[in-house]
Amino acid sequence: MQSLWMLFASLMFSIMGVCVKLAADHYSIAEIVLSRGLIGMLFIVVLILLKGGTLKTPMPRQHLWRGVIGVIALSMWFYSFSLLPVATATTLNYTSSIWLAAILFGAAWWRGNSRFEWGMAFTILLSFIGVMLLLRPSFDAEQTSGGMIALASGLLSAVAYLQVRRLGKLGEPEYRVVFYFSSTSALAGLAGSILLSGGGIPLWHPHSAQGLALLITLSLSATLAQMAMTRAYRLGNPLLTANLQYTGIVFSSIWGILIWHDQMDWRGWLGTAVILISGLLATFYNQKKARPLNSLHEEKTVVAQTGSPRRGA
Repeated sequence: MQSLWMLFASLMFSIMGVCVKLAADHYSIAEIVLSRGLIGMLFIVVLILLKGGTLKTPMPRQHLWRGVIGVIALSMWFYSFSLLPVATATTLNYTSSIWLAAILFGAAWWRGNSRFEWGMAFTILLSFIGVMLLLRPSFDAEQTSGGMIALASGLLSAVAYLQVRRLGKLGEPEYRVVFYFSSTSALAGLAGSILLSGGGIPLWHPHSAQGLALLITLSLSATLAQMAMTRAYRLGNPLLTANLQYTGIVFSSIWGILIWHDQMDWRGWLGTAVILISGLLATFYNQKKARPLNSLHEEKTVVAQTGSPRRGA
């Protein structure tokens, strides 16, 4: 199932998150974004040289729109960390799947299409409950502005995911979508570094072996994650793919236990179980829905080839 590419993407994103957390001790966020974009672009260029392909695209505006929205969402998410506890910012950003379900519902209602996938939407809501249990975010009235920024980042992320799927449906390969997003990230990181320097030479901290290793690892893992995510949204079910995104919380929790010796109480383990169960339910729901469609496709194929429908025993 193509949506399962999101599992690999979530693992890579969790590795990226670990590296970002460690690299923040050596570099600014703008530098990290710039490095991620540059190394991502280099990775795609090498991939094209080895396997063929072209960066020429008939849809520059769509790529620009996807890149701008994605970079703004990412920047807002990072900024919300300075205003909110990490758990709160992460949880509010992960409302992107809820926003995605709401956008799809609104589009279905507007077009008069009653076949909205309520079962799939329910599993996404169940996953979000699991995220709440796992992260146990805190929120008070003094953090309203930070909370709104994190929520807005989740909304923009949902829009970016839909744009990724649209580009895939229009025939854009994963490597090209990732390349132009990396290009936008690099430009945004460069602009941020210039602003941090006061408008002069871009601010750049001195490198170390550990810092360089972190930048390279986070950039490569982010690039692989972007390619896997793009494939999942292009070929898979959009709501199932969004649901499987929650497994990134599970991966991140495991990294926290292994590296920083974080401890989870019973609510955390319950949240993890809820996330995994909802992912299984979403997979089952999607397979059940796809089965009659596959049967219908096979029936049409038989009719086209033989001129008569297939008969059972």
